[in-house]
Amino acid sequence: MQLSPTLTGMDTYTPGELVKVADGGAELDGLVFDRPSSSKVVVAVVDPNRGPLFRTVNPSALSAREQEGPDDRVLRLLVRRTPLPQSAARGATSGGQPRPGYARDATHRPTGR
Repeated sequence: MQLSPTLTGMDTYTPGELVKVADGGAELDGLVFDRPSSSKVVVAVVDPNRGPLFRTVNPSALSAREQEGPDDRVLRLLVRRTPLPQSAARGATSGGQPRPGYARDATHRPTGR
């Protein structure tokens, strides 16, 4: 009997991996997009009503799949055109750059002469 990665405690889902999402309704084919934390995985899925979109799910709702599905091409296109999120939790720093809205020093204010 082979255990899934979530049952063994080795949540090893990496971006680009093919998965099945069993979160709520019907089981959907998905593609892992991002892993923001140990309790969240962002997955690209094709919703029957809304089309391709991203869902944030718990890793326990995922299971690995081997075969390519009919929606995988659309999911790969969605992932390719979406930039990866940048967050402070990933070590993204401002690098000494000013915050948006404070890019320049205040200008000289005339005294009214």
